[in-house]
Amino acid sequence: MSEHPDMLLSVKDLSKHFPITTGLLKRQVGAVKAVDGVSFDVVKGETLGVVGESGCGKTTTGRLITRLIEPTAGKVVFEGEDITHMSQSRLRPLRRDMQMIFQDPYSSLNPRHTVGTIVGAPFRIQGIKTEHGIKRAVQDILSLVGLNPEHYNRYPHEFSGGQRQRIGIARTLALKPKLIIADEPVSALDVSIQAQVVNLLEDLQNELGLTYVVIAHDLSVVRHISDRVAVMYLGKVVEIGGRKSLYSSPLHPYTNALLSAVPIPDPANRTGRERIRLQGDVPSPLNPPPACRFHTRCWKAQEVCKTVEPVLTELASGHQVACHFPENMPVLETTAPAENTTA
Repeated sequence: MSEHPDMLLSVKDLSKHFPITTGLLKRQVGAVKAVDGVSFDVVKGETLGVVGESGCGKTTTGRLITRLIEPTAGKVVFEGEDITHMSQSRLRPLRRDMQMIFQDPYSSLNPRHTVGTIVGAPFRIQGIKTEHGIKRAVQDILSLVGLNPEHYNRYPHEFSGGQRQRIGIARTLALKPKLIIADEPVSALDVSIQAQVVNLLEDLQNELGLTYVVIAHDLSVVRHISDRVAVMYLGKVVEIGGRKSLYSSPLHPYTNALLSAVPIPDPANRTGRERIRLQGDVPSPLNPPPACRFHTRCWKAQEVCKTVEPVLTELASGHQVACHFPENMPVLETTAPAENTTA
């Protein structure tokens, strides 16, 4: 991948294999390949959406980027600095610039702590002094995310799910991070509240210049918030491209199948669209299929798909796919040689 002058995050061949052991001696008998060779870049100010079925490795990828878990292989470069195996003591200052919004607002907040304690914790942990004190800084952040500053002394159980997620977002924003990994930020919320939280994230991005990696399985949410989208299947990125090109002309059969399952409210727009039903279950990451991991469920699979692993290849501007037989191939314009018409 070419180096962009505004590159904030670069992930190269990132892998995480969880060992499976047996017996008293803990002898390893296998490994769950949760993430297996993921590569992508994120530019300052953009939003990259990461989508895929449950168990494809989306959340593990987010935790690897933030170094909440140790990578097995690969490289994570943040602001030009390799943080892949950086010690926790050296990582601590970088935590200010890289934060995570967790999926479940009910379990990610300590029920014994007040909102003021929860949102103010980053200031105390990092030893940061504020101009008007931590309480004033926390109240300003609460106001920024649409909460009443007077809620400073309340406990999480006194809030709704949407309000709890706003508290989690406020805690994330406390240290003014540059990169936020949002792991399913709205999936645990009521549908009526999801749009409010998504709009809040967009407003905060425009106001504070944030960069997002949004992990989700809801393709409609990703389409609304993302600039680019990466599609994962069984630990690998199978397609990555701009939002418009990926949703209008998906190249990978798996992406095509995912998009065909998105409900369309207007019956008039459903004509001519066929629902693609994938056969079989997702293979186990403990023993994934060889070569192309999607070949066991793909209607276009041929012998080469079982023996040669496809690599991410750019087939259109900024649109990469890992497939031997991609769909919706862009038509390349060819200029026919002019005929000799001399009289």
